[in-house]
Amino acid sequence: MAQHRSARWQGDDGVRFAPALTGACIIIAIVLTFLDRPDARLEPLAAMRAAFNDLAAPVLELAARPLRGVANTGPWWRNQLELAEENRELRLRASELRAWRDVALSLQERNARYREALNLQAPAGAERITAWTVADRSNAFVQSRLVGAGADAGVRTGYPAVNIYGLIGRTVEVGRTSSRVLLLTDLNSRVAVMADRSNARALLLGDNTDYPRLDFLSHDPDLLEGDRIVTSGDDNVLPRGLPVGQAFLDREGRWRVALYSDAAPLDLVWIWPFDAVADPEAEPVAIPALPETLPDSVTGTPDQPAAPDTETGQ
Repeated sequence: MAQHRSARWQGDDGVRFAPALTGACIIIAIVLTFLDRPDARLEPLAAMRAAFNDLAAPVLELAARPLRGVANTGPWWRNQLELAEENRELRLRASELRAWRDVALSLQERNARYREALNLQAPAGAERITAWTVADRSNAFVQSRLVGAGADAGVRTGYPAVNIYGLIGRTVEVGRTSSRVLLLTDLNSRVAVMADRSNARALLLGDNTDYPRLDFLSHDPDLLEGDRIVTSGDDNVLPRGLPVGQAFLDREGRWRVALYSDAAPLDLVWIWPFDAVADPEAEPVAIPALPETLPDSVTGTPDQPAAPDTETGQ
């Protein structure tokens, strides 16, 4: 009886495949890999694969649901615990904000009484101009943003730009439909600021880093880390009281400011109209002209003499 030779045989060291079968499998694998490329994929093969995926997807989805539910049990409970902790923190913050709201309302009422007693007329606040940033003009030398609001919307050069947290800069170039905002971090930015706690004056200088520095301080300034820094208005460039950031000491012992505006992306900004106070020396004082003919009480008439001089009695 003739011995049948199989495509594989049992040797001393395990199962071995015939070289012809191994070579055919390698060739088929190479051909399938070549045909699987997007640029060389055959349409019938792609259609067959898509049809198989359509049939297998519902079965795989049904089989994966129990495993997915078991796998999501731990993260779901962990998420519930995190939500409960966050809810407690939000409740605590809400109670603190309610207390601050009462303080703000009390101060607002007291301020109104003071203004009434002093007969102080505060300037009416102008309507803010909302704009979206459309381009980032920042590089190693310039820190600025291009916003989609210009002269047609009422923007003028020098107007302060803020986001929901604080001041980001001021407008330096204004077109009809766009403006360029020079950021506080720019090397050319100079803003007069002060500490809200002690009124310690300084100049905020940008140096193209994320934390502009405080310069021109006194020898022993009344400044503490964490002090709230606002604009002072001493430079007559920006209005007084705009929030800027918090003061801190860097590793070299220099005072810098962590900007409030960095807490949110510079996407939506508001531009506040601000008119600087005019210099009285630059404005000519209008002197009323004397009338061509003086009144009769001064010159007198033929029937009535002129009024006597009170100093000479004549």
